[in-house]
Amino acid sequence: MTYSAHASHDAVLRARVALLGSQTLPARQEVAAYRVLVQVSPLAYLPLLAEALYEYSRQDFAHLPETALALRAEAVAAARRMYTMEPSRDLLLIKALERYREQLVLMDRKEELGAVEREMARVAAGAGA
Repeated sequence: MTYSAHASHDAVLRARVALLGSQTLPARQEVAAYRVLVQVSPLAYLPLLAEALYEYSRQDFAHLPETALALRAEAVAAARRMYTMEPSRDLLLIKALERYREQLVLMDRKEELGAVEREMARVAAGAGA
């Protein structure tokens, strides 16, 4: 599912109905719904999107590390956006960064770990201030 800067009313309605349905959604559909809803209510749905992206990467793409890494990077982007709007949401960003870091370690991408760890330290230091 693609998404633009402005979700259509129908797309938003479909996403809400899907999430409110009685059955458990596959991770792919849950992520698609949150991607739509985050456009209309970011404060409510960015944390849910970040969590769903992690689960999607873990459940459906554990065998495809590059895809899992991309999904975790998207989760970090969602958490950063949330942190920008709500600085008190530092734990969400730290958790997303830790999960991204975990994937980097699994892929032996040591050169990228330093930047992630520095950002984690900066956010943690800001939380303690």
